[in-house]
Amino acid sequence: MSGPQLLAWLLTAVFALLALPCVLRLVRLDYARLGHGLRHADLAELLLVVAMVAMLSPVGGPIPAAGWQAVFVLTAAWFGFAWWRGRGQAHTASCGHHALSAVAMLYMVTAMPHGGMAHGPWLTMSTMETRLALPLLAVVGAGYFLVDAAWSGVAAVRTRAVATPGLTSRTVCRAVMGAGMGYVLLAAV
Repeated sequence: MSGPQLLAWLLTAVFALLALPCVLRLVRLDYARLGHGLRHADLAELLLVVAMVAMLSPVGGPIPAAGWQAVFVLTAAWFGFAWWRGRGQAHTASCGHHALSAVAMLYMVTAMPHGGMAHGPWLTMSTMETRLALPLLAVVGAGYFLVDAAWSGVAAVRTRAVATPGLTSRTVCRAVMGAGMGYVLLAAV
């Protein structure tokens, strides 16, 4: 197994493990009491984690790139609208983040080369031999996600004693996801 393929499997495993806390929050938390916005955020996080697994897995994903593009457009629109409608309120910041995350994922899927028999219509970044189009967008996006990952990591440490259910889990997942998104964007430049 080559170095890049081993790294792809390692990153696939890390992102696959992130699905567990997302699912546990969705199953265990009382969203009627906490607010349905958190349910949407947890669902979006699970969707983005699954997409990262599909993109990074050397096996590839069962959903063609066009299917993921449609999902990311809808996700970005949903959370973009939720952010716009509730702008100025503290709880809508995560809506803006999830909208940006969906746009970044849409960019990765759309800007990766789709030609040739090696790639086909499937979503597989680990076998890319060429780079993403418009690399400046990737660098800017990586900067955002790396800063957000650092901020989320600090927030996770500070909030671990707070009694809000799922808060620490959510911020740890956001930190790991942000670091992974930043890495993938920079690696594809």
